[in-house]
Amino acid sequence: MSGEFPQQADLPGAPRPAEDRRHMIRRRALTLLIIVLLIGIPAGYLVISANQSRASGKDKEAKYSATGLTEGWPSKVQRRLYQVPVPHPAWWVASYETNNWKTSRLYVEFETTDAGLSAFLTSLGVRQDALKRDDLTIGARDREVTGWNFEGPGTWSGFVHEQENPAPTHDVVVNHNKPGYPRVYVVSRTVP
Repeated sequence: MSGEFPQQADLPGAPRPAEDRRHMIRRRALTLLIIVLLIGIPAGYLVISANQSRASGKDKEAKYSATGLTEGWPSKVQRRLYQVPVPHPAWWVASYETNNWKTSRLYVEFETTDAGLSAFLTSLGVRQDALKRDDLTIGARDREVTGWNFEGPGTWSGFVHEQENPAPTHDVVVNHNKPGYPRVYVVSRTVP
């Protein structure tokens, strides 16, 4: 039995034969592919993610920079913070919040029943006689922000409910055009 001797290339420290050109090109192509996959794919995800984030930010900016009221009840947090107790029942509810370094405001409008109006006033801590006929307490600036126009038909009344800081001040106007179903407009403002 003749023993097999290891080839010279198999011996440790022995010089290796020169790499075939096709093999070298294949190895470099594989290395390049791996680099592209390791760097290119995460970079692509970063670009896509950044674009989605930018688009989301633009949507939020458009939403929060819009002027005017949005249909729907203000959140519970807003109602508690601005102390605007929208009564039950209430319908045609709309709200809008603005914030800046000087003053934060919550604009709310709703229609309710006479009992709902009484409950609203009681929750604010005022009586029915606080409403003064033809007293349009919501100013021109706030009307412009919301698009409210108090020149329509009906009996208009209003009042200002001032409180000590940090409690909000309420400007309230009520339209009694539909008997038994007053429409209430509220501007609640706080000073941070």
